Amino acid sequence: MGNFILKSDVPNKVLNIELEGSFSQEDGLRSISAYQDTIASINTKEYDLNIDCKKLNVTAPEIVPLLEGCLQLFKKDEYKKVVLTLENNAILKMQLSRLGRSVGLDNLEIISTVTT
Repeated sequence: MGNFILKSDVPNKVLNIELEGSFSQEDGLRSISAYQDTIASINTKEYDLNIDCKKLNVTAPEIVPLLEGCLQLFKKDEYKKVVLTLENNAILKMQLSRLGRSVGLDNLEIISTVTT
């Protein structure tokens, strides 16, 4: 089961999202609905989007279209910058990089952290 936490940092104009686990179709749709509710009151063009994917598992093939749809949403919402933080997961990094390129999300930055 996938979990998500959305936190809007209004003074710093940052939307923080934390993702964890393996997302099903239902988890993904719930997270998109919560995301849309959260951004309704902010001007995303003035915000950075930081997504913590350190606890996110590699996306199952049947969920990839949903993930791609999320990246398209982020592009449409025109954030100043979209940053994904991963925990030294080469497969997930390649997957997210490829999807970001395929939707034309040019302001996407993927950061790999290593924890010991």
